Amino acid sequence: MSIFIVTGTGTGIGKTVFAAGLAGALGAHYWKPIQAGVDPEGDKETVARLSGLPASHILPEAYRLVTPASPHLAARLDGVEIEIDRLALPQVDGPLVIEGAGGVLVPVSETMLMADLFQHWGAPVILCAPTELGTINHSLLSIEALRSRGVPISGIAFIGEPHTENERIIPLLGKVRSLGRLPHLETLDAPTLASAFASAISLP
Repeated sequence: MSIFIVTGTGTGIGKTVFAAGLAGALGAHYWKPIQAGVDPEGDKETVARLSGLPASHILPEAYRLVTPASPHLAARLDGVEIEIDRLALPQVDGPLVIEGAGGVLVPVSETMLMADLFQHWGAPVILCAPTELGTINHSLLSIEALRSRGVPISGIAFIGEPHTENERIIPLLGKVRSLGRLPHLETLDAPTLASAFASAISLP
């Protein structure tokens, strides 16, 4: 079973759209283990709408929390304790795309960060990074946090408008493979995402 974890340098950068494109391109199952915030929809629903995958390939979350916040805080406000035993990898036929919550060092609980969970799973990560100002620092810090835990990095995928220097220097300094850049799409639906993904992104 091929497993890819999609994470980001922060929240709201487009990693859910990238995860939908990746899962659709691979014909994979998609799993968002911890969803924090479901208004107007959760990431699972977004991926179901954009990936073109059958409903059976969209797996239920281990935790579906109401508050749009860091998982540790959302869980506390919802009166839930996040337990690592409930975050065991699901067994599926074929590839599995897992989407993390927020960035690499977002706390899952009082004692565990997202990067620690990735380390526990032992699966390779694709780091999504915006092309905008500040991405060099955020990307290289994320890469260092993953490497310090021995988490394998399949590559970095940029999202947004073209920025030749940022797209050049981050893979060079971070010693990671660039998977390409997914542009912002004026019309975002399953066919346009599939087309853009196929033309812009190299599969890991």
